[in-house]
Amino acid sequence: MIRSMLLAATATLAFGLPAFADGILIHDAYMRVSSPVAKSGAAFMTIENQSDTADQLVAAHSDIADRTELHTHKEAADGMMQMLAVPEGFAIPAQGTHALARGGDHIMFMGLKAPLKEGDHVQVVLDFKNADPVTVDMQVTMGEAGMDHSAMQGQNSMQGMSHSGMNHMSQGN
Repeated sequence: MIRSMLLAATATLAFGLPAFADGILIHDAYMRVSSPVAKSGAAFMTIENQSDTADQLVAAHSDIADRTELHTHKEAADGMMQMLAVPEGFAIPAQGTHALARGGDHIMFMGLKAPLKEGDHVQVVLDFKNADPVTVDMQVTMGEAGMDHSAMQGQNSMQGMSHSGMNHMSQGN
């Protein structure tokens, strides 16, 4: 019993640590819970570039889905939000940050191989233009990293968003 508690505490502490490589620091990385029938999921985080050279997140990889892409949201002429692939990636300024957040830039996982369940951990590798790849251990949660999630049961982050153009605009990995 004590051994199990220690292992659980160690896993929780390890999750709380940011991932770091070549001046790139990843903070508050998490993935959203998916429904049992969902075919896609999303990941969010803050990427900090502590170096004096601008960099760029150019790709992400994980074995949880058939395809992983960098995406953003853009308002269409009809006022609906559309999700678009961003094959060139996201700029991370020197000595600056770039947030991957709900309603904005994010990592999209399409063709999920299994549902994303509360408390699961997922390994995601981030590829940068200049820095070495960074492997991030992301916890699957109902809310945002570091938040009290108890009041968020039943909320759906994808409500009100049109995915109709995704297949035409996506670039496969």
